[in-house]
This record gives sequence, structure tokens and C-alpha cells, in this order.
Amino acid sequence: MFAVIETGGKQYRVSQGDVVRVERLEENVGDHVAIDAVHLIADGEAVFVGCPNVEGAEVRATVVEEGRGRKVVVFKKKRRKGYRRKIGHRQDYTALQIDEIVAPGAK
Repeated sequence: MFAVIETGGKQYRVSQGDVVRVERLEENVGDHVAIDAVHLIADGEAVFVGCPNVEGAEVRATVVEEGRGRKVVVFKKKRRKGYRRKIGHRQDYTALQIDEIVAPGAK
């Protein structure tokens, strides 16, 4: 069984037990999160597709880690002009462990 969820403007394909790094959430480590922006759930032959979300479906997860990703270096240069700019960026993330995928109609 897997689901396609959306959080932070990005979509992720998740299964039960997966650990997924998503855009930073305002939750603490150990908190439980319920994501209701579920676009698709597939369980063998049963497939639920939302328009845009599947009604009554949610993915329950636990926050296991918060941190910052690797540094990305952005270097700009214009030849023969003496123009050089170097900046770096580290994106914040929240790591979620997927506990349960709740299909529509299930309690």
C-alpha cells in the first residue's frame, strides 16, 4: 500500500514505515502529524484517486528529526567584467516516519 501526499508545495510517494524528509513543519520531535492532502492511495487492486484530494483519507506520521540539508553553493560570474558573487544556502527540513495510511471509509 502506498500513497501520494502533498506538503510544502511538493508531492511525495510514501508507504508505511518510510522516513521522508519534507519542507520544515512547525512541529517538535516526537509529535504526531496528520496529513490530509492525499492525492492517491493504491492498495493492490483498490486505487483511490482524488480530485485534487481523496475525501476521508489521511496519512499519520511522527516527527523523528529536524535539521538542515547540505549546503548548495550558488556562484554567479560575468566574464571580462570582474563580477563574481558566491552565496550558499541550506534548506531546513523535517523528517517524518509514516505510521499509518488511512483509506477513505476506514476508521
